[in-house]
Amino acid sequence: MGTVYKTDNITEISGGSIITPKGFKAAGIHTQVKRKRNDLGAILCDVPASSAAVYTLNKIQAAPLQVTRESIAEEGKLRAIVINSGNANACTGEEGLQDAYTMRRTAAETFQLPVHQVAVNSTGVIGERLAMDKIVPGIQDLQPMPAFKDADQFNEAIMTTDTVKKHACFQTTIDDTQVTFGGAAKGSGMIHPNMATMLGFVTTDAVIEPEYLQQALSEVTNKTFNCITVDGDTSTNDNVVVMASGCAENKALTPEHPEWSTFVQSLQITCEELAQKIARDGEGATKLVEVKVDGALNDHEAAKAAKQIVGSDLVKTAIYGTDANWGRIIVALGYSGVELNPETIDISLGSITTLKNSRPVSFSEEEAKAYLENEEITIHVNLHSGSGFGKAWGCDLSYEYVRINAGYRT
Repeated sequence: MGTVYKTDNITEISGGSIITPKGFKAAGIHTQVKRKRNDLGAILCDVPASSAAVYTLNKIQAAPLQVTRESIAEEGKLRAIVINSGNANACTGEEGLQDAYTMRRTAAETFQLPVHQVAVNSTGVIGERLAMDKIVPGIQDLQPMPAFKDADQFNEAIMTTDTVKKHACFQTTIDDTQVTFGGAAKGSGMIHPNMATMLGFVTTDAVIEPEYLQQALSEVTNKTFNCITVDGDTSTNDNVVVMASGCAENKALTPEHPEWSTFVQSLQITCEELAQKIARDGEGATKLVEVKVDGALNDHEAAKAAKQIVGSDLVKTAIYGTDANWGRIIVALGYSGVELNPETIDISLGSITTLKNSRPVSFSEEEAKAYLENEEITIHVNLHSGSGFGKAWGCDLSYEYVRINAGYRT
């Protein structure tokens, strides 16, 4: 999995981070909102960066999302994003909204920026007021720096139930100029297509205007972050923000630029890497599951079917139990709502074919069980109804998931 980015013109940067693109710094500190690890972080750009964002489709949205929308709407430029974890500042009424504005204003004063060039994010428990007596002085103590250790501290600061830090970095060439993409994300539970319980941040030094950056992000999100699921829930704080510093000094990117597709593909690869890491780190997960659907009427139908399969609790528990129960896969297909011919479906677990033209194929249960014991599982489906292709990512569903979520607040 993840081989999509192994191209001649896009390379993964080992040791890269959110601050590898030119013009960015980061910081993360512990304010004691959480008992142990870092809980407050910031990304700072040296110049006003073209910015774009996508947000949760949940109709209940947390106060920081409103503030971030307002900031980006002003001129499409950001210099800073400040993020706290441990508290979502969601369903906290007018007081919570004012707390989000206070976070933005404090960051603007601390970094000496116009208020509208600061975005705000929060993640954690819903329905509790922020500990502003800790967060305000914490913001004042933030000192973003351009070192990997500072990016690493930032990655920790945005985590909630995550077990690992999630980051990505890729480089490409546009106009004979090196262009870099860095990313960081959090997300582990309440993950579902159409924005998950996740925060995602991507930086790039490409030159691009906000409207075209928004166009690229919206397109890429539908193929990456909107294609992951852990447990079928979508939360109140989910969003992805992209900042482009322009420090690479390439020619301004537009859909008419001859290398526009290279930019979009590089952004997609960065987001896909983060999306897969979120799915792999699903609460209690032991396996990353990728579903690939071919032969659908179109790409949209294929992606829809893939999401339905990877999101099925019955499929997820079968994979956790290393049970090659392809019947659960075809059942999920049947209620996915996609157009299909019930007589022409192929299903494989890795290279092991279990169904051909909707007829069971004899296979070794022992071999299938051994395959399902791997940490990465791929389910292949061919509908033989068209040329559409899509994929989605998720994880298995274990006893540990129940334990974690049964005591989330305690």
